[in-house]
Amino acid sequence: MRPDTPAENVDHTAEAARLERTAGLYPEDTEALLLRAAAHLELAGDRPTATKLYDRLLSSPEALDHPHLVRALKASNLWEYGHEAEARAIIDGVRTAAPRDPAPWVIVAEALESHDELEAAHDTFTEAVRLLLTDVPQPPQPTHPLLFGRHRVRRMLGRSHDEWDALADTVHSLPVSLDELHDPKRVWSLGSENPAELEAEILRLRAELGAYREALSRPFPVAILHWPATELTELLEAYPTLAEEYPSHEDHLTSIERALRELAASGTPNLGIVTGTVPSYEAFAASEGSSPGDATLLPQYATTLAARGRAVAWPPQNGSNCWCGSGRTYAQCHGSPA
Repeated sequence: MRPDTPAENVDHTAEAARLERTAGLYPEDTEALLLRAAAHLELAGDRPTATKLYDRLLSSPEALDHPHLVRALKASNLWEYGHEAEARAIIDGVRTAAPRDPAPWVIVAEALESHDELEAAHDTFTEAVRLLLTDVPQPPQPTHPLLFGRHRVRRMLGRSHDEWDALADTVHSLPVSLDELHDPKRVWSLGSENPAELEAEILRLRAELGAYREALSRPFPVAILHWPATELTELLEAYPTLAEEYPSHEDHLTSIERALRELAASGTPNLGIVTGTVPSYEAFAASEGSSPGDATLLPQYATTLAARGRAVAWPPQNGSNCWCGSGRTYAQCHGSPA
């Protein structure tokens, strides 16, 4: 399914089944593919089957990349079809685990908020913000929903602005302010008979919806293939004909950054990087009936990885680590003008 496919034209049950089949072909991507399948099942209203997919992931002998995210999604889904006690227990477990990933915090806090547990939602958002953003000079983009969610809940609770609300205001980029977007009185304007009030509210809702769509449905990225040093060494030892493509690992990293900057300068949007592994590349070559030593397979492999959701957006957000895996921030590594 293309990211820009209208929701009303999607057969969510069929899409979930397709993603499950794809997960069977690419075991290394099972977690990401089954999470997407579960999301389609939730949209189709088949929440019990979605729960089975979450349980399948959680019971897998393979270690999950994002176990707290899977638990949070399961809790949110369970609560929606009447399993409140189990959902609350899972949410408490996620909060106790204190994951460093903002996504599970957002999901469990919004689950509490959507069921009118505003105090608990506020406490959850606050725990996450303090854990992830204390002494952080610039909040990374994935943490923005925590700040926005906390601001929204505080407005509904009638709390006054604090320093975290002020930070939320600084990272908010829409023309409509957060105070307006999160004003509890907005709901009353939808029942107004005053055309001016209705028109103003429609404009605010359009702005909010535009931001939501932008966050959830970005166009397919143009992805550049990246090989970590150990993988590139293994690749060239097994397939020396590819040495012409990769004279050295340092040249490889430099060429990636240069190519991405040139694409950005030409106006190409939504650039990304995919990281390859030798076993995955060999499996891809076998599926294409070609030799891994064929350099023409490399861009096709990158495109396939991107289509499977493996692309990481470039350039990294302010303060984020560099895409190359050096452990330094992007600004101090390949993002440096030098």
